[in-house]
Amino acid sequence: MDTQFLNTFVSVVDNGSMAAAARLLNITPATVAQQIRTLEREIGAPLIARAGRTVSVTEAGTRILDRARNVLRDVADLHTVANDDVTAGELRLGAGINALTGILPDILALMVARYPRINVFIKPGYSPDLYPSVESGEIDAAIVLQAPFSLSKKIGWQLLREEPLVVLAPESLAGRDPHDLLSSEPLIRYDRNQWGGHQADRYLRAAGITPHERFELNALNAIAVMVDRGLGVSLVPDWARPWPEGLRLVKIALPNAFEPRRIGVIWSRSTIRIRLVKAFVEEAQKVARMQTSPHGPYPAKVDVRALKAMERKSR
Repeated sequence: MDTQFLNTFVSVVDNGSMAAAARLLNITPATVAQQIRTLEREIGAPLIARAGRTVSVTEAGTRILDRARNVLRDVADLHTVANDDVTAGELRLGAGINALTGILPDILALMVARYPRINVFIKPGYSPDLYPSVESGEIDAAIVLQAPFSLSKKIGWQLLREEPLVVLAPESLAGRDPHDLLSSEPLIRYDRNQWGGHQADRYLRAAGITPHERFELNALNAIAVMVDRGLGVSLVPDWARPWPEGLRLVKIALPNAFEPRRIGVIWSRSTIRIRLVKAFVEEAQKVARMQTSPHGPYPAKVDVRALKAMERKSR
């Protein structure tokens, strides 16, 4: 059985159409259809149900889907197992939405420059979903919020960044007392069902503030835009750039001491790609240090060439 045909099957399922899978795999839709038919003959059951331009997975296809993913992962692992060179192999990562546009691209820029022979798979997701993905071995490492529970001994953790809570307000409200703003202005609440939003809710309760809630959502960039439009104020972590451009906002520090939100890397200690994972953690620490400056954390973009020059001087 050709594992490429399995990869085509998984791509069709994940993308919902043969045309989309063809674009991803850089082959023609006719080739995709032919490979699926060949795989179905070898399996002895229909795997994909076709209805016009759309497709759906059959019962038989559903039964083999997870095993197909595992086979493809094992095949990808063969290169890592056979190769003693840390600069080669596949790395499977997870990251939240803010990390995907914030710290992760700069880490990957360093990784690819230093280890050009690696392949990287990235799974977007929320932190509560990425922890079990790392523990189960589905992915090797992830950039996540620090968990509000003790980690399994199978999971490693490295802190990258701390983000204090701040009141986000329109520029016109600069200079106002932050507690007064949270008490008197409409609140755009950071979703309290998420770890970061739960932290903001705990601060409000500890400070005895009963806000006038207007909206509640789990999207920090969207919250910033809504504050800019005068829809209210918000209590959020001072998250990593990039932020939406052109916003006229102020970030007001809180008077009461409170635990910051912590961002870090978790990884599976048992992954066969542990050498690549350790390299990833090292690069993540370098970027985190580079992105912290006396003028505030996280400039819009890390100068990778400058960082590499600094490393050469320190050797």
